[in-house]
Amino acid sequence: MTTFTRRQLLGFTLSAAVATAALLPPSPVKAQPSGFDHSHAAWTALLRKHVRLVRGGQTTQVVYAGFKADRSALKAYLDSLSAVSPATFGRWTKTERQAFLINAYNAFTLELILTRYPDLKSIKDLGSLLSSPWKPKWIPLLGTQVSLDDIEHSMLRKRGDHDDPRVHFAVNCASIGCPALREEAFVAARLDAQLDEQTLRFMSDRTRNRFNAQRGRLELSKIFDWYGEDFRLGHRGIGSLPAFAARYADQLADLPADRERIRAGSVDIAYTDYDWALNDAR
Repeated sequence: MTTFTRRQLLGFTLSAAVATAALLPPSPVKAQPSGFDHSHAAWTALLRKHVRLVRGGQTTQVVYAGFKADRSALKAYLDSLSAVSPATFGRWTKTERQAFLINAYNAFTLELILTRYPDLKSIKDLGSLLSSPWKPKWIPLLGTQVSLDDIEHSMLRKRGDHDDPRVHFAVNCASIGCPALREEAFVAARLDAQLDEQTLRFMSDRTRNRFNAQRGRLELSKIFDWYGEDFRLGHRGIGSLPAFAARYADQLADLPADRERIRAGSVDIAYTDYDWALNDAR
């Protein structure tokens, strides 16, 4: 009778296991998690459902009650933004990053409003004389906690990164004075056209930007006063606010002579009051 040592028996067992495994069909490979949805389809679905165009799209009103009813869907979208790692974000194209940050700013602003809605009349009600609603770092994004100000000023307005003043017509501060919350998500494939349209809509809105023929001056949104430096960075060859306004002379004035004065940059500029009331479609 042949006897075997424990080591020999273990070797036979392992050999048999390997042979058996070779005869079995391969195990199905688990599907890897899908990549980030750069179409931002979930955000677009919510916006199309709860954003109303006003004056042909020059501005919009937001059905916050509807967003509140769909808050679970909103939070799922916010979670998808928060799940993006800095490494993944860094591999994206410039336009993908820009669209992502604009959508993040707008979606997290909306979530901020819902934390108090309907018991507020303005986003400023979420702050105080000594604190700003844009300063707290409550947003989980790109591996850290950031504020709305961080997204806008440290990321979207970061010098040498985008240098695109049209961002001011894309981010929405939940206020009547702010450029419209777009009724769809910003997407990399159409970002340039979307930003152009947002700018045109805002510059066409005579309640916020206009030529005052009686006073012979341009009256522009306070946004141009706060962020005037962004319109001197050379985007598309524009090096000044008058040069930017000249591109929209036809929207700002009716008479050909007034339009020519705007194009020539020979008019004074004043700034209109900013309406911080909530852009609610009640």
